[in-house]
Amino acid sequence: MNRLIAVARLQLIAPTFQLAMPWLILAASLVVSTLAPSVSDDRDLAHYGAGGLVLFYFAFCVVYVQVVATLLPYAMGLSLTRRTFYLGTVLFAALQSLIYGVLFYLLLLVERGTDGWGVRQPFFSGGWYVPGDSLVVDNPAEQVAIFAVPMFVLALLGMLIGVVYRRFGPRGVFVMLTLSVVGTSGGIAGLILWLKDSYFAFFTEQSAFVLFASWPLVLCVVFALAGYVGIRRVVP
Repeated sequence: MNRLIAVARLQLIAPTFQLAMPWLILAASLVVSTLAPSVSDDRDLAHYGAGGLVLFYFAFCVVYVQVVATLLPYAMGLSLTRRTFYLGTVLFAALQSLIYGVLFYLLLLVERGTDGWGVRQPFFSGGWYVPGDSLVVDNPAEQVAIFAVPMFVLALLGMLIGVVYRRFGPRGVFVMLTLSVVGTSGGIAGLILWLKDSYFAFFTEQSAFVLFASWPLVLCVVFALAGYVGIRRVVP
């Protein structure tokens, strides 16, 4: 347990990058999103507020790429095993995702209480990629999970990319991302051919909790196992 705590402390060596950077991006996106409708006659801009959430999640993933790519050699120099470093980082990411999910939920309450930050701007409740308030549910625990689970998935993905980088270098990351894009595209195409006319109904008939907090758990298992196996072969 003490070694896992030591790994958690390692994450805070660069708090500006690890903790502040995603939130600075989110704050900038929120400011731009709330100001855009007031300086433009295009009311459709109000539908693009949730793009800032996408940037936050992307930044969160990048943070964990950097965590593994830069901190793993340092951790091994402190006599921390690869296994301990990986498990400690996974636990830290899970806790961080949960805390951020709670904070997002509180910000969602503020957004709804101020009628979209005073300008009817949806940000935490949805945006152009989901209709209306599709990200909003009545159950607070489910709402937190809708925010937190995808965040944890991206943290694990970032760790996996970091492991591939430490093991195979930039070329390995390029090959991994290329294969992922091809595999994902093929999977979507196969799903469309299988479901045919019911493809869109398959997604629209499922709740936000199922789409954003249940199905992603499968990816959690895949990314976590792949990262765990890969990190055991990483050399300093």
